[in-house]
Amino acid sequence: MMQTVVRSTLFVPASRHERIPKALASGADRVIVDLEDAVEHLAKHSAREALCDFLGTHPDVRLWVRVNDASTDWHDDDLKACRNHPGVVAIMLPKAESLAQVRHAAQTGKEIVPLLETAAGILNAAEIAATPGVQRLAFGSLDYGLDLGLTPNTEAASIVLDHARIEILLRSKAMGLLPPLDGVFPGVKDTEGMQEAAYRARDMGFGGMLCIHPTQVDIIHQAFVPPAEEVAWARRVVIAHRESGAGTFMFEGTMVDAPVIGHARQLLERAGEQV
Repeated sequence: MMQTVVRSTLFVPASRHERIPKALASGADRVIVDLEDAVEHLAKHSAREALCDFLGTHPDVRLWVRVNDASTDWHDDDLKACRNHPGVVAIMLPKAESLAQVRHAAQTGKEIVPLLETAAGILNAAEIAATPGVQRLAFGSLDYGLDLGLTPNTEAASIVLDHARIEILLRSKAMGLLPPLDGVFPGVKDTEGMQEAAYRARDMGFGGMLCIHPTQVDIIHQAFVPPAEEVAWARRVVIAHRESGAGTFMFEGTMVDAPVIGHARQLLERAGEQV
C-alpha cells in the first residue's frame, strides 16, 4: 500500500513519456502524468496512447493521471484509459465543479483528486469533498486567479486566494479527507520564493504542493519536514504524557493539555514517526 503522506506531486507531460522515469526518480511522493494543460489539442490522442504504452511496458509503475476536464471531448476516453490500467492509482480531475462530475470519474474505480480551480469549484467544495471516492482536494491557484480576473502577485490577489485555500482546508477536514495539496509555484528558478510558498502552505495546514519541476521537490520536502528541535520536543511531550497518564501536566515549565499533546503527535506524524 502506498503511503498516504503526500508532500510533493510532480507533473510530467504525457506527450513526453520519456520523462516519466526521470520524474519517478526525482524523489517526488507522487508523479502526475498530465493529459490536460501540458498537451496540445492536436496531440491529445497520441499522448494518451503513449501513456497507455508506457503503463503496459512498466507494470510495476504507480502514477496519478490528470485527465482533461469534463467539458472536453477527450474526457471520457481519458477515464476509460485510466480505468483499464492498474498503474493508475488516482485520477486528478481538473476544473472539478460538481458532485456529478466527480461521481462520473469515480466510476473508474480509481481514487479521485478533484482540482478546484474555478469559482464554481470553490462554491461547490462541500459537495465535491463529500462525494464517495474522493481521496483529497487540490487547489489550482493559477487557474483560479485567472477565472476570477485577479492581478497576479498582489496583496489583493493573495487575500482572495487565501479565502479559497481556507475553504478547501475546512471542507477537507470536515469530510475526513487526506490533507489537501496547495497549488503550483511557477517560479522554477526562484528558490527563495518556492521555500516561502512551501512553508506557508505547511503552516496553513496543507499536506503538500503541486510542482512542475524536479528541483522543487526537495525544497517542498524540506519545508514539510518539521525541524529537528521541534521533533525532539514532540517526542519528549508524548513520552511525558505516556509516563504521567495525566490529561494535563507541567512539562519543562509549561502547562501541557490535550491540544498541545495533539500538536506534538501531528509533528511526529509529519516527521514520519510512529505515534
